[in-house]
Amino acid sequence: MSEEVAEPYFHFSATLRIHGDGLDLDAITTAMGLQPTHRHKKGDSRRPGGQPYREDAWHYSADLPEEAPLDEHLQALWADVAPAREFLLSMKARYSVDVFCGYRSNHDHAGFQVEQKSLAIFNALEIPFGVSVIVF
Repeated sequence: MSEEVAEPYFHFSATLRIHGDGLDLDAITTAMGLQPTHRHKKGDSRRPGGQPYREDAWHYSADLPEEAPLDEHLQALWADVAPAREFLLSMKARYSVDVFCGYRSNHDHAGFQVEQKSLAIFNALEIPFGVSVIVF
């Protein structure tokens, strides 16, 4: 009896996130000059009957397919948010500002590299580089 082997996939994401209590989501949108890809207020429900969010959030991801390498996600994100660098640095005094990087795959014998120029966003915003890895 043979097992069916699924075609390997490798999906990436990079999202600028601003979290905290009392965020003025419209003011952030104006200052960033970008429409968020996700936003919510504290107390909003994730889905009907679901747990409410514990804080306000404004998220932005570049419009790329998940199949694009992490480098492309990071470089496109930085190209979009770089003009708002000073604003983002000022937000760090009161709120959480980070870049969430995701890697999902169904293949447990793989890895990826990140080019130095892709790390510019982390250096410019003075935030650590981290990746959430999920293998199914």
